[in-house]
This record gives sequence, structure tokens and C-alpha cells, in this order.
Amino acid sequence: MKFSRRAQSGFTLLELMVTITVAAVLLGLAVPSLMSTINRSRLAGAANELVASLQTARMEAIRRNARVTLCRSNDQSTCAGGLGRWNGWIVVVPDSNRDGTANDPTVLQSIQLKSTVQLNSPLTDGRLSYRSDGFARDADGADTAFLSTEFDLCIPTTMPAENTHRVRLSSGGRLDTQPIDANGVCAQ
Repeated sequence: MKFSRRAQSGFTLLELMVTITVAAVLLGLAVPSLMSTINRSRLAGAANELVASLQTARMEAIRRNARVTLCRSNDQSTCAGGLGRWNGWIVVVPDSNRDGTANDPTVLQSIQLKSTVQLNSPLTDGRLSYRSDGFARDADGADTAFLSTEFDLCIPTTMPAENTHRVRLSSGGRLDTQPIDANGVCAQ
């Protein structure tokens, strides 16, 4: 009787276990880095959207020779006043027909934040208005000071360590952004 030896194909149990162990170690190293990258990208994207909206409001105020407002909004069509967390914002021309009453608003832009990103602002009425000269001021008077304020966009996590992006408006129009390490906590 002759026995033929055929080449066997496949894996042994030991080879399979070693492969799965190596894959698990590599995955364990890659996932935290990936989460950190995703969160950093979300924060940067939200900060860029806010800066773009502020610039749009300023340019439209100059172009239209009228007041243009960026305000907190829960429904992406009307302004919601007050302090607290912003779910999104709109850029609006409060008096689009220029009759002196703000009862005919025109929404120019609306932004809804991702649920993981939180936006907080110290603006007590939840709005910032640019006047036709292109500057945001503290009050409606002609000789009031330029507005300086900050917006904090945050994700409550330690991945990345710099879990907050601060968008700062200074001198009524100058904008800058800065990543901040807030120890995984978002301000309320």
C-alpha cells in the first residue's frame, strides 16, 4: 500500500493565535491615536466654521451697510438669547428691508454643531453684531468700545490633550484661534 503525502494548506492553531494576538496589540495601539485624531479634527472644523461665520457676518455688514448678527440658535432659523451652551448659530440680517424695525430677519448662514462638540460663550444675550463699519462694539452707541470676547469649542475628553479650541475676537474685529489643554473638562 502506498501513502501519498499531499501538501496541506491552512493554519495551525498556534499560528492563528499568534496572528490574533499581534492584531489585537496593533489595534490597541491604533484606536486611541485614531480617536485623538478624530476629536482634534472635529474641534478644528468647528472652530474654522465659527471663524468663517464671524468673517461672513463682518463682510456682509460692510457690504450691506447694515447691522449683521451672529447669534445662538437652537432651530437654525431664529436667535435664542441668553447664556449657556450653543447647539449652533445663525448669521442673520435683523432688518433686511432697512425700515428701522428688526421684524424681517434674513438668515444668511446656519450652522449646527456635532453632538460631541460644545460651544460656550460669555455673551449674555447670545448674540454678537457687526455694524456697517465692520466692527463689533459693546453697545449700540457710536462712541462705545470695540467688543472683545471669546468662544470656547470643547469636547469632554482627554484625547487629544488639547480638548478646547478658543476663538478670540479682539478689537472689534481681529480673530485668532488657540488650542487649550482643559484637562478633559468643558466649561459650563
